[in-house]
Amino acid sequence: MAGLTNQKRLASKILGVGISRVWLDPDKLEDIANVITREDIRGLVEAGTIKRIQSNGVSRGRAKERDLKREKGHRKGHGRRRGAKGARTPKKALWIRRIRAQRKKLKALRSDNTLDRKVYRKMYRKAKGGVYRNIAVLTSEAHALAASREEQ
Repeated sequence: MAGLTNQKRLASKILGVGISRVWLDPDKLEDIANVITREDIRGLVEAGTIKRIQSNGVSRGRAKERDLKREKGHRKGHGRRRGAKGARTPKKALWIRRIRAQRKKLKALRSDNTLDRKVYRKMYRKAKGGVYRNIAVLTSEAHALAASREEQ
């Protein structure tokens, strides 16, 4: 059956898609060939003789799988890295994470009376100066100071 290009073109305009996304029912090609007006095409669309083909999307399945692996620390080896260590996790971000944790720990030690106000302030200033590498070092010094205070 030749000469369905005009019908397909009209259908694509009515459906709001490209010509390649218009589906014509192969069993009813004679009916489609007799159609001339837009109104007739709309009738065939309502009848289901002419349909819009769904557009092909790009699957995110593989990307999601890859992201889950990366969350677990996989696929992050030396060969995958672009940029210096400081570019991947900035020094400031590391500092913020560390100092917030230390200040939270200091407040907890002060609230449970392991540290008095003067020792707390001294340790707070030391933390600000970057003396403590991590919370373990800070906690051990706090307990040492508390023990030395109890001996006196």
